[in-house]
Amino acid sequence: MSKLIGKIAATENNPTTIDEFYFWTDVNLILNPFDVIKVNHINGSHTYGVIQEIFHITDSAGYLNNYISSDFGNAETRPNTLRIGMNYVKAKFCYNDKDIYIPVQNDAQVYLATESEIEAALGLKDVKNPITCGYLEMYSNTDSDSDKVKLPVKLNSEFLIGPEGAHLNISGISGLAAKTSYAMFLLKSIQDKAIAEDENVAFVFLNVKGKDLLSIDMKAQYDTKKLNQIEKEYIELGLNAEPFKNVKYFYPYEGNNEGTYGKELLEDQLQCNKAKKYKFIYEQDKENLDLLFSNIDDPNQTMDSIINYIMSGQDKFNDCQGWEDFLEHVQTKCQAGIKGGDREITISSWRKFKRIISKYLKNGTSANLFANRAVPEKDEIRLEDAIKEIKKHEIYVVDIAKQEEDMQAFVFGNVMRAIYNLKLGDYEKENPPRIVIFIDELNKYASKDVPKSSPILRQIIDIAERGRSLGIVLFAAEQFRSAIHDRVTGNCSTHAYGRTNSIEASKKDYSFVPKVYQSMMTRLKQGEYVIQNPMFNSLLSIKFPEPIYKQHK
Repeated sequence: MSKLIGKIAATENNPTTIDEFYFWTDVNLILNPFDVIKVNHINGSHTYGVIQEIFHITDSAGYLNNYISSDFGNAETRPNTLRIGMNYVKAKFCYNDKDIYIPVQNDAQVYLATESEIEAALGLKDVKNPITCGYLEMYSNTDSDSDKVKLPVKLNSEFLIGPEGAHLNISGISGLAAKTSYAMFLLKSIQDKAIAEDENVAFVFLNVKGKDLLSIDMKAQYDTKKLNQIEKEYIELGLNAEPFKNVKYFYPYEGNNEGTYGKELLEDQLQCNKAKKYKFIYEQDKENLDLLFSNIDDPNQTMDSIINYIMSGQDKFNDCQGWEDFLEHVQTKCQAGIKGGDREITISSWRKFKRIISKYLKNGTSANLFANRAVPEKDEIRLEDAIKEIKKHEIYVVDIAKQEEDMQAFVFGNVMRAIYNLKLGDYEKENPPRIVIFIDELNKYASKDVPKSSPILRQIIDIAERGRSLGIVLFAAEQFRSAIHDRVTGNCSTHAYGRTNSIEASKKDYSFVPKVYQSMMTRLKQGEYVIQNPMFNSLLSIKFPEPIYKQHK
């Protein structure tokens, strides 16, 4: 039975509306923002609201009255007469069980909501195609344990990975927001559901930091007590307590395996046939040269002209026998007095092109990635060839953590382009109807500061705008949501907000969030997120358990 906690207060200055209302309650009752309350309404209906702010007032006209009543500033004195005081609460309307949307009436009784009522009020009841995205706790500080509520939060997968809605954006400051952990929790929920119900979904993860995602098919290494507790939490949420399944790892090629932070992992995974070393082959991958110029301003499109010149096979660029031969041919275009070719491309432009391209093809750790061929017998593979073979339930983890930033962008762009071409049918291969891509540090590729001509930015925007219909879903994380291109965040159906700073929370991207919630975002703990999804009737404050796969601290 619901617990009565107060009554609606509609005043001349603060009337109730169809959008919000106020109620008074006992000063000793502990409520929290995001808690759900129930109000008796007309025609036997009930209106539900989500608590936003809590106030305490007394009959004092001002601060001076309080000062004088304490014997003119004696903090130890006790007033002869206690002031009349009360708590009142501002709540946001979210649901009426009979679809009656007129304001609640003065003196209407207010109750704590039960578990089933909370589910109905927030849009969590009878969810179709449910995917667990965490759990919520309400009334956790009330005196009675019977009032406390803990329930799983499930959302309709069609509004997360399509076809109704797609794409997830996760934001929060580095370290404390646990962005990768939350993304992986959601992705595990999706894979669990896909395997259990034989849904045709596949995944591609980009490992961008250390060894973060290079052991996701291995059991977590907690002490026994903690592991048992975490496994219990997963089971209570309807998930299995196992790490990810059907995982394949792709590492950048390096002769002595020094191109990755997970060298010892790679050696074991190669023996278990769970890993390959990827390369880029001139004959096919010259088509992706534009990706190496994604962060380079090209206002006159001279680099773009050269790339188109090469890709179209002019001046015997199609006859080059590998990257070394290609560089030699580019060198000939940099020499004064050479006739032929595109007269609109100057020698200085060719020389600039050569300087940029040589940085990747001849120098640094990336040079070994550009090869004449891949040798399958040595566990080598061309990355695009690997991507187009992905099957349902499989997870491909592509390691780019140890590469330079521009090279990371090249690999990421190559992966996206391969998936895009796969879904468009360019490879004449059967492919999963849904492919989910996860990338951290999205700000490197889709921030407002990235050149508008960037092919990777164009690809991300295209996936954000058209990916849902093609079956390509982007899960991305970054520190500051406000820095990401509006056409990317604007096309995400689900948003997750972790701990952030007050400067970020005050920006226009958070203007729809009530002030008290913005303040709470600066104090969120690891394992806590504020979630927004079209199927929820309100923003939700959720929690999620720690990862069940092996992590490297």
